[in-house]
Amino acid sequence: MVISNHYKTLDLHESASQADIKRAYHRLAKQYHPDSRANGHGDHARISEINAAYEVLGDPAARKRYDTQRDGGRAQRISDISTQYQQRRKANKNADDALTTWIRTVYNPIDRLIGKIISPLKTEVRSLSADPFDDELMEVFQNYLETCRELLEKAKQKFKSMPNPSQTARVAANLYYCLNQLEDGIEEIERFTYTYDDSYLHTGQELFRIAKQLRREAKADMQAIL
Repeated sequence: MVISNHYKTLDLHESASQADIKRAYHRLAKQYHPDSRANGHGDHARISEINAAYEVLGDPAARKRYDTQRDGGRAQRISDISTQYQQRRKANKNADDALTTWIRTVYNPIDRLIGKIISPLKTEVRSLSADPFDDELMEVFQNYLETCRELLEKAKQKFKSMPNPSQTARVAANLYYCLNQLEDGIEEIERFTYTYDDSYLHTGQELFRIAKQLRREAKADMQAIL
């Protein structure tokens, strides 16, 4: 319930004495009385407010009850503000906790797994290029691709394990597309291992290059958040 500000109505401070209240009332009543000519015309609404204010403030007991009500209203408003602040603070803490957890359990592990897939590719291709038709070299290369598939599957499971916080939407999107590029890249390179068609190898390498760029963009987006 809104409590009228009787002090404001009488142009008084809350610490005004009873004598101050009485003087203010007489001055304003004279100024706004319907029969008054002080301002050229009376103001019925204003004089009603003035009378109502003086009826409360002019009586010390009524004034005390009124002040108590106002103090209670202020206390409630302060309590409401405090509650809202605590709720916002809790929401912010929850958001911070969710972000920290997602980075620790999803983003960081996926980033490491992606690195383990991408980083060895150049060395593995160079080793195989010594003699692509050597069974032992090809077996080593195929083992690398099999390891890539296992690492990729772990990364995909990590990605699905927890919804990303809203502020990491761009990071999550780049990770998602990065994993897709790696999956397609591994498939292209595997085709090369049983067709010996270099175009598959080159396509796979290009897909890995795109995945590497997406990983860098995810890192940059994460740094912007932190």
